[in-house]
Amino acid sequence: MGKRRDGNGTLTVGTDTGEREVPLRIAASYGARSRGLLGVDGVVGALLITPCASVHTFRMRFAIDVAYLDRKFNVLAVRTMRPGRLGLPRLRARHVVESEAGAMEMWGLRPGARIQVSEDA
Repeated sequence: MGKRRDGNGTLTVGTDTGEREVPLRIAASYGARSRGLLGVDGVVGALLITPCASVHTFRMRFAIDVAYLDRKFNVLAVRTMRPGRLGLPRLRARHVVESEAGAMEMWGLRPGARIQVSEDA
C-alpha cells in the first residue's frame, strides 16, 4: 500500500452474496483527519481515516459505525458510537472507516472481513 492522499475512492466489501462497492472519502492529511465528520449532518458512503488507531465523537451530530483496520485492511473490530464518546485505541489498527450508524451491518462488514480501497484518479 502506497502513501495515501486526501480524495475520493471506492470501498469494496466482500460478503457472502458477492461484493459491495461503497463511495469513500479519504482523509490522510492532518487537517482532513482532524476534521473527519465534524460539522456534517450525515455521510454518503464512508470516510477512511489513515493513519488512525482511535476516534472520538465529541461535537458530532449523529451516531456512527467505526471499523478498525490493520495494515492489510483486515477488519479488527466494528463499533457503533453515539455522539460525545471516546473510542479506545486499538493497538494493531492503522486505519479507521466511519459511516452512519447501521450502514456497516447493511454492507456485511464484520470482524475478520477484508476490504479493498481504490482511489479515484
